[in-house]
Amino acid sequence: MTCFESTVKSEADISASREQVWRALTDPQLLPRLTPLLSKIDVSGDQWRWHMARIAALGVSVIPVFTETMSFDDGKRIEYRHTPPNGKRERAGADGVYELSDVDGGTHLLIELTLRVELPLPEKSKRAVQHIMKSTMNRTGDRFSENLLEHLDAREL
Repeated sequence: MTCFESTVKSEADISASREQVWRALTDPQLLPRLTPLLSKIDVSGDQWRWHMARIAALGVSVIPVFTETMSFDDGKRIEYRHTPPNGKRERAGADGVYELSDVDGGTHLLIELTLRVELPLPEKSKRAVQHIMKSTMNRTGDRFSENLLEHLDAREL
């Protein structure tokens, strides 16, 4: 198994209030409807178990499921880190942050996400796999942004 990793960062000013954006980003039932490739989220306290759709590339197919410890700074910051349950190994995980702040006419939203996945591929495939991961994450992020704006009836400022 080889561990592959990719990070994306994006920022936008949107016309929705910080409270509206916060409600959307902390709703585990809404997030799968907004996020391509995310099937569902199971919640147990600050532990969120993320279930992804099947992802296939380079002859390998995976259905990532991973556990994140969620930390909420009310209305301002959501931080998550991969924390598999005791005694369990998860071959995928994410670490990241959402930061929200007020701007004139709306909210500034910063998202940074690092995704890691172990795959039965050789180390020499790292560049190709990480390129696929990055482009998939960017497309997913673009679609998430469109869906979030539509859900909030908002636009980019």
